[in-house]
Amino acid sequence: MPEVRLVGPNGEQVGIVPIAKALELARESDLDLVEVAPTARPPVAKLMDYGKFKYESAMKAREARKNQAHTIIKEIKLRPKIDPHDYETKKGHVVRFLKAGDKVKVTIMFRGREQSRPELGFRLLQRLADDVEELGFVESRPKQDGRNMIMVLGPHKKKAEAKAERAASREQDAATGPA
Repeated sequence: MPEVRLVGPNGEQVGIVPIAKALELARESDLDLVEVAPTARPPVAKLMDYGKFKYESAMKAREARKNQAHTIIKEIKLRPKIDPHDYETKKGHVVRFLKAGDKVKVTIMFRGREQSRPELGFRLLQRLADDVEELGFVESRPKQDGRNMIMVLGPHKKKAEAKAERAASREQDAATGPA
């Protein structure tokens, strides 16, 4: 006669019982008999409300997805002959993206004769990487791709950490109130 190791609704061990008796116990307590470990000898079954179990596991999965952070790649485009003020503005954008925990793809577009001087673009990308060194690291080295030179910067902080930090600073600002 086939038997199962039965676990009660509160996690207590009932023992090894025939399947018919396990089904009868489930009917009496108005619960479902769910096979938990089919490969064990004898198989393990548990008395539980299966609908409630499925609902709770779906809610846990939804909560985990809600707290999950999506890494976004932001792109910034530069030219080799960039004005110092324009460079500072673009650098500010890169800093903002890295603080938010996003990756940044920096593209330098070469036009006409600029293509014969890729070292200008390389130096510009190196300068940018050095300027934002405390916030991010070079994930992929600068490389020429046709008329463009591309480099990817990754943040030191994970997206979730940056999100938590922003929330904490917002709470602190709310607690201190307007000045």
